[in-house]
Amino acid sequence: MPNLKDLKNRINSVKSTRKITKAMQMVAAAKLRRAQDAAEAARPYAARMEAVVNGLAASVAGSDTAPRLLAGTGADKVHLLVVMTAERGLCGGFNASIVKLARVRAAELLAQGKTVKILTVGKKGREQLRRDFGEYMVAHIDLSEVKRVGYVNARSIAQDVLKRFDEGDYDVATLFFSRFESVISQIPTAQQIIPAPVPESAEASTLYDYEPSEEAILEDLLPRSVATQIFTALLENAASEQGARMSAMDNATRNAGDMIDRLSIQYNRSRQAAITTELIEIISGAEAL
Repeated sequence: MPNLKDLKNRINSVKSTRKITKAMQMVAAAKLRRAQDAAEAARPYAARMEAVVNGLAASVAGSDTAPRLLAGTGADKVHLLVVMTAERGLCGGFNASIVKLARVRAAELLAQGKTVKILTVGKKGREQLRRDFGEYMVAHIDLSEVKRVGYVNARSIAQDVLKRFDEGDYDVATLFFSRFESVISQIPTAQQIIPAPVPESAEASTLYDYEPSEEAILEDLLPRSVATQIFTALLENAASEQGARMSAMDNATRNAGDMIDRLSIQYNRSRQAAITTELIEIISGAEAL
C-alpha cells in the first residue's frame, strides 16, 4: 500500500508545478501577441526589399560588374550555417526542430566533401550542436541580455557575417530559423542569404532608370538586405518561440491536472483501505474480548 504521506506530498508537488506552468503559459501568451505583431509587420517590408533586390539583380546577374554579394566567390566549397534558436528552453520542440534541420544540412554538405562552419545565435542551439559538430563551430552570438530583439541586433549579426565573407572565410551562408504560422505551427526554415539568390522568375525592371547604376545601388542595398533578412528571421523566431512555449506549457498544465486526478484517486483509495484495515482490527479486538 502506498504511503499516504508520500502521496500527499506528490499531489502538492504536482499542484505547485501546475501553478508554474500555468503562469508561464499566461506570460508566453502576453509576449506572443507583441512578437506576432512585430513579425507580421516586418513581412511586407522584407517582401518589398526582396522584390527590389530581385529586380535589380536580374538586370546585372551574370555580368562581370555584378557585386560580390550577388555573384558569390565563384566557388561552393565552404558553407557558413547561421543557426538561430532561443536562449531558453521549455518551449516544446522549437529549438530541436531548427537544430535538426541544421544537422541534416551539415551532414549532407560534409558527405559531399564540403567544409562546414557554424555560427550560432541562441544558447540552446549551441548546446545541442556542440555535442556532434563542436569542431565546426566558429562563433556564437549571445542575446540572453536582450529583452526584445531590434534591428540593431540584426545589424550586429549581419556585420559579423558580412565581415567573414569579405575576408574569404566562406562561399555560401544559410540562415536557419523557425517561421511563425500559428501557436501550434512553426516551420523550421533554411534560407540562403549569401550569395543573394535570384529566382528564375525574377525579371529586370524596365519601369525605372537608375542613377547611379544598378551595380552601385546593389553594392549598397545587398548588405542592407542581409541585415533585413536576419532581422525578419529574429522576429519570426521570437514569435515562434512564444507560440511553442505557450502550447508546451498548456500541455504541461493539462498533464499536471491529469496526474493530480490520478494521484488523488490513488490517495483516496489508499486512505479508504487504511481506514477499513483499522476498523477490521478494532472489530477483531472487540470480538476477542
